[in-house]
Amino acid sequence: MNAHRTHASWRARAQRRTAALVVAALTLAACGGDDDTSDADADDGADDSELATGDGASDGDDPPAEEPDLRETLRIGAIPDQDPDVLGRLYGLVADHLESELTDIEVEYVPVTDYQGAISGFVVGDLDLVWYGGLTGVQARLEVDGAQALVQRDIDAEFTSVFIANADAGIEPFDEVAGLSALADHSFTFGSESSTSGRLMPQSFLGEAELDIDDSFTGEVGFSGSHDATIELVAAGTYETGALNSQVWDSRVAEGEVDETRVIEVFRTPTYYDYHWVAQPDLDEDFGAGFTEAIVSVLTSLDPANPDDQVILDLFGATAFIPTENGNYDAIEAVARDIGAIR
Repeated sequence: MNAHRTHASWRARAQRRTAALVVAALTLAACGGDDDTSDADADDGADDSELATGDGASDGDDPPAEEPDLRETLRIGAIPDQDPDVLGRLYGLVADHLESELTDIEVEYVPVTDYQGAISGFVVGDLDLVWYGGLTGVQARLEVDGAQALVQRDIDAEFTSVFIANADAGIEPFDEVAGLSALADHSFTFGSESSTSGRLMPQSFLGEAELDIDDSFTGEVGFSGSHDATIELVAAGTYETGALNSQVWDSRVAEGEVDETRVIEVFRTPTYYDYHWVAQPDLDEDFGAGFTEAIVSVLTSLDPANPDDQVILDLFGATAFIPTENGNYDAIEAVARDIGAIR
């Protein structure tokens, strides 16, 4: 669907709604005027001239109903799962694209410093549309009744994590979840505590291999804060092993940013649903009927044949965006409750 046509459609509906409100207000005003006239006729002290020039406004003087006060700035955010410079470029481009397609709307990217900030900003209404991982998306929607998962990348329907190891740790690659037992008695780091691909799902798979994060590793399990940081810490030997988002790992390897003589991939997990855009439930009320649908149309219309769109898709590590829904993340919620990430 053409994004401009979609936007025109929701704005036209908003205008029709406004017109209907005006007509209704004028009709009520007219009815009120008739009642006033009847009351005046019954009043012994009233005459025709008093009715024509009385203190009350005549029917034709009633002001029209005001148009709904629609907002003009859409605020978008994202979990800070990568280097801030990468995030600033990516979501700056997304903001510019949305602004160019959603006519008369300004779009502002609001960066946050940690995963919890992306959730709390959404909960208090400071963020309207946020790019979340599977876990943070569930956490945000549980706090905001009616919030909707709108769009995900094509790769998010079958997302994976990778476990990596320092080359000196002596761990050989393996193909089965049970092989994670080889990580026992080594030091280990997750990414952010709230990351789906860097903590939640890796911890779930470790549990399947009967590894306990409190007892199975050397020293205390770490939380690096981001996927990029996990690679750096394991490559440096600060931790012997770690887990992170497979898309970030693949991207950094392809760009030559990983020294594979120092850090190697040892296991790629089974698939799960992950990243997605989550929208506030009242966007149509705030911006006009059909606005949420228009956002979906704009994002799913990103075309790899268009060079500008291709830049955005490449930065997301995707070939397309596709619609999604809340129910796709029920399994994520179940795992999160199982390990205590959601109570």
